[in-house]
Amino acid sequence: MSDGSLLWEVFVRPRRGLAHTHVGSIHAADAELALRNARDVYTRRGEGVSIWVVPSGAVTASSPDEQDSFFEPAGDKVYRHPTFYEVPDELQL
Repeated sequence: MSDGSLLWEVFVRPRRGLAHTHVGSIHAADAELALRNARDVYTRRGEGVSIWVVPSGAVTASSPDEQDSFFEPAGDKVYRHPTFYEVPDELQL
């Protein structure tokens, strides 16, 4: 936008004990205004207990086009899968 505002990504935590979730984006000139705008837009009916705003330019993300090559290295680490571990006989599941 040409009015000097930045694009901010908005994350809301709906209640204590839950994770923040991305709910959308807003435009604002600074972080304080971004928080106020996010509150007004995304928590009008008391949907949240906490809001995070992050400048969109500060977010680094993987590309869906690189999904196979980006996530492939985790597949060869069998210790990350529950099948790698043996459950002792003493434990009753």
